[in-house]
Amino acid sequence: MIGFAGLSHLGIVSSLAAAERGSQIVRAYDPDSSLCDELQRGELSIEEPGLEKLLKKNASKLKFDSDLRVLVECDIIYLSMDVPTDSNGRSELSKIRQLIEDVTSVASPGTVLILLSQVPPGFTRKLASELILSNDRELQLFYQVETLIFGRAVERALHPERIIVGCLDKSAPLPSEYRQFLDQFKCPVLPMRYESAELTKIAINMFLISSLSTTNMLAGICEVIGAEWNEIAPALRLDERIGPHAYLSPGLGIGGTNLIRDLTTLRLLAKDVGVDVEMVDSWLNVSHNRRDWVLRIISNQVLSQAGTPNPLLAVLGLTYKPHTNSTANSPALSLITQLNNLSFRGYDPCACIDESQHLNLKLCDSPVEACRGADAVLVMTPWPEFSEVNIKNIQEVMHGRVLIDPFGILSIDQCEALNLSYFRLGSKNDGVVSPVN
Repeated sequence: MIGFAGLSHLGIVSSLAAAERGSQIVRAYDPDSSLCDELQRGELSIEEPGLEKLLKKNASKLKFDSDLRVLVECDIIYLSMDVPTDSNGRSELSKIRQLIEDVTSVASPGTVLILLSQVPPGFTRKLASELILSNDRELQLFYQVETLIFGRAVERALHPERIIVGCLDKSAPLPSEYRQFLDQFKCPVLPMRYESAELTKIAINMFLISSLSTTNMLAGICEVIGAEWNEIAPALRLDERIGPHAYLSPGLGIGGTNLIRDLTTLRLLAKDVGVDVEMVDSWLNVSHNRRDWVLRIISNQVLSQAGTPNPLLAVLGLTYKPHTNSTANSPALSLITQLNNLSFRGYDPCACIDESQHLNLKLCDSPVEACRGADAVLVMTPWPEFSEVNIKNIQEVMHGRVLIDPFGILSIDQCEALNLSYFRLGSKNDGVVSPVN
């Protein structure tokens, strides 16, 4: 029997994937009784493509409970709580520490504990030392690198490219019950030292950030000199040193909180061991510059124009990326907060927004309704459904003619045919001064 402790985004997806991949019974614990009751009824508070179907299909294998004793009979227990970050981007570890303490108090002798939550390097070895000193039940501890990507969580949980396992002794075979469970995912399993596994997760994100930052920097140059990033990216994908799956889509800075957390962790680690952190600072500078790209266009094309003293802005997309209801580090909400003296109308197919936290934002029931009377329309999240919106319907209800579409989700030809002033990342935008990084 396999158990999961901590039913945040990571825990819910991982427990459902475990039920789907094997015939074993899955027991899932969280101290939030209302959350457990909702999941037991088949109700989900998070949005992920395919997750609802997965829950319904495997309902008979799953038990969600707020009583820790549900984990007593489990041979394997995953500690699967999302680790939040504080205001400085550091991991806030108090809740995961409490969860570990609670779980170890009820775990049966010989239980395999697997820390799936992302923690800073050194955390797992310290925890292992504490377990060895504090109990005689021969609990075994491993650290498994999580692969959660919001909007693709189900796909990633069911079909990982590889499974990275941090071990106290990497040369020792994994416990048979743990190895049998991992083999159900039919991918390479890479055992390594605790610290190597913890740093591997950060390393993966750093290589992602380097691609993202280089792409954003070059897209910024395109916007000034007249080059088209959409023409450059296909050439890069054909280079075997970069490859067809490289992250080559310009964006509004570094999205989500986990990447920022890893940058913060890496800066602290590098400083502690005397390694130069100038590259990390450069990545952050590129991100900050791209983050303000929409603001610069609004300032240049709307706020500085005569005749629009109190402009109304329409925002399509409020989540930080498509296929998720998460608004953590959302460029749209950040912009709305920055321009709190202006009025916004917004639409998102999935986001849960507390309007009391954004008094200058009115939520609407459709993209076209959000654009009604707007002096400018901003497509801040590239939801696929926005590409199906009739641009003429938007143009007819707008007051102005500025359409800012950073990710190129709309047809540039249709926008120009309707005499809209269209702006996209990586494309020369006449009249916009965009500093080169």
